[in-house]
Amino acid sequence: MAIRGMNHFTILTDDVEATREFYCSLLDLTVGWRPNFNFPGLWLYAGGAPILHVIGGRPRGELQAGVIDHMAFSATDLAGTVRLLRERGIAYDLRRLANSADGQWQLFFHDPNGAKVEFDFDAAEPAPA
Repeated sequence: MAIRGMNHFTILTDDVEATREFYCSLLDLTVGWRPNFNFPGLWLYAGGAPILHVIGGRPRGELQAGVIDHMAFSATDLAGTVRLLRERGIAYDLRRLANSADGQWQLFFHDPNGAKVEFDFDAAEPAPA
């Protein structure tokens, strides 16, 4: 058996619409086809692939972290992303990997459900103001 790549992540939520708005506006994902499951939710697509599945109808108390710590995405426009997070009042942690070969930027923040998200930016991106 050989792994060819990552297929998708799944987010549990008590608010499907707030989750959709968050990921579509910050990650530029789009809502796409989803099988007719017997529970609410949606599939969010990037580049024609459903990379983030959202399962709704969960009570807030069930939205807790499991053994997976976070999901990471390659991203562009560090300054614009930081500006958007600030405008929306979303707390974040920006790090530059000083010990890596290229000095990559890592930007961490949480979605409305408490899931930790990481954006990785090329080292050549300028630091945000």
